[in-house]
Amino acid sequence: MAGILEMRYRYSNTIVYNNFVWPEVTESQKEKISKTAQAILEARALYPDSSLADLYDSLTMPPELLKAHKVNDKAVMALYGFSADASEEEIVAKLMNMYSEKVKGK
Repeated sequence: MAGILEMRYRYSNTIVYNNFVWPEVTESQKEKISKTAQAILEARALYPDSSLADLYDSLTMPPELLKAHKVNDKAVMALYGFSADASEEEIVAKLMNMYSEKVKGK
């Protein structure tokens, strides 16, 4: 599920990301994303007694987890061709355009 809360986009952690259109990627790019995603899981595993709410508290997020997410975000942004300073609106617009094109092609 997704929507807008106040002036911010809001995404479900279990549904929305599965629906994003993935760009055409090479095996090397897939491997890189796999590694950066694994690094996130490994950073979480360093804190087995912490809930996701604890781990993702913006004031107390563990530095290893924050770093792993930043590396993953950078790699994913590069796959989509986004600049490092792309706005959320630009990102959402491109994802929606990619989705629209995919649906038209079916």
